[in-house]
Amino acid sequence: MQNYEFEIIEESGRLDKALSMQLEMSRSKAQEYIKNGLVFVDGANISKPNFVAKVGSKILVKTPEKQTFEIRGVDIKLDIVYEDEDLIVVNKQAGLTVHPGAGNHSDTMVNALIHHYGKSLSTLSGKERPGIVHRLDRDTTGLMIVAKNDKSHEFLAKSIENREIKRLYKAFVWGIPTPSDSDISTNIDRSRSDRKRMAVCRSPKGKFAKTHYNILKNWLKISLVECKLETGRTHQIRVHMSHIGHSVVGDQVYGNNSRKILHNVSGELREYLENLNRQALHSYRIEFIHPTKGKNMIFEAPLPEDLTLLEKYLDQAAVLS
Repeated sequence: MQNYEFEIIEESGRLDKALSMQLEMSRSKAQEYIKNGLVFVDGANISKPNFVAKVGSKILVKTPEKQTFEIRGVDIKLDIVYEDEDLIVVNKQAGLTVHPGAGNHSDTMVNALIHHYGKSLSTLSGKERPGIVHRLDRDTTGLMIVAKNDKSHEFLAKSIENREIKRLYKAFVWGIPTPSDSDISTNIDRSRSDRKRMAVCRSPKGKFAKTHYNILKNWLKISLVECKLETGRTHQIRVHMSHIGHSVVGDQVYGNNSRKILHNVSGELREYLENLNRQALHSYRIEFIHPTKGKNMIFEAPLPEDLTLLEKYLDQAAVLS
């Protein structure tokens, strides 16, 4: 068991809220710890999440040791764009989580990589993330680099850290961003109200994030934008586009104005948008220096079928309007 101890130094109300803030976990996770008898206030075991701890109270949280899982290979089809002895470039499909976590240890991209490549993957990211240099969200499609050995992994990781790898995305967003070509620069941190979400923040604890966008095409109610990542924060494009009032179409977490705009959309386009259950975001271009060959490598992946169909319906609706 690993223990966490802290003191209540200011009035924070409910015990689950105090745990959530202090240990940076979700309220539901904090409530789970309390109900499972893992939280003690001044030596007394507390089982009620709404218990109010006084200022000066000593809190002890016992957490079970992290369980380890054997990550097995699973025969999941991968779209391999490029491969050599040092790296793989994968065009990831929607619905595929990159690495194991949160109870999912059998149907991730890592499981597929292990099945296809066995131990021929880098180990720098640990047993649960072999070969993984960077990631995409579960429902974001497009290009990713996977390292086959530790030397290549280290080089690529430093390239990302030094902002030397160019990553370009295409995103369908609600409305027409103004100006049409601009930078979004903010700090991003975990949302205080929901630890699973990220949010723009003014706190110095947040990490600096910068996204450049420009409009490629628009249909009055929806625009196709190109986004270039200057940094690589969790959910960065989705958070930034939502922050400026033009969330990514289909985004189930950060969507902020789809219902209002859908009110004025009809026909096949409306039906398609109502049934689109993933963010319309695609990593379409990646450019980097090869870790051993020193060559400039550029790869592009066309929009996947579902987003190509979305563009088709938008074109049709524009003609009819």
